[in-house]
Amino acid sequence: MFVRDELERIGLHAVSVEIGEITMDQEFTVSQFDRLCLILQQAGIELFENKKEILVQKIKNIIMDVVYRHDDPLIHNLSTHLVEKLQHDYTYMSNLFSEKQQITIEKFYICHKIERVKELMVYSKLSLTDIAHKMHYSSLAHLSSQFKKVTGLTPSQFKQQHTENDPPPDIAGEQGQ
Repeated sequence: MFVRDELERIGLHAVSVEIGEITMDQEFTVSQFDRLCLILQQAGIELFENKKEILVQKIKNIIMDVVYRHDDPLIHNLSTHLVEKLQHDYTYMSNLFSEKQQITIEKFYICHKIERVKELMVYSKLSLTDIAHKMHYSSLAHLSSQFKKVTGLTPSQFKQQHTENDPPPDIAGEQGQ
């Protein structure tokens, strides 16, 4: 809504505004484009002009959606999911992503899954087994192995370090008084 409103404010009509893509029914003038870029930048929204950058951002958005918003497991593997969603050859997307991000799609996906696991370990009351199930790991051992590979710690070591660094809630409340 924000982007659509700002476009109309500078005299432009968008045919559609989706995450990562604006379709216009007219051309921008240089001043309109510069003004839009400034408004979006001030709002913390990054504008991509290059189709390759747009595709990389769409890949990242889909991965983040899978990791943070999907409770159901993917019907297919991640590569097939990306191909279905974006209608591009996976090898092309993979090579482009690696070139632009300096990390493979798979490593990006795994790193974000582990970040989500860490969040769940710290901020939820779920057991590690429940987290492994929620994050669609085939087993607790697979999650633990991947966790150690990414963080250098076992899940138990991470949890122990986190609880050692945070005072218990009743002590934290007394310290503030």
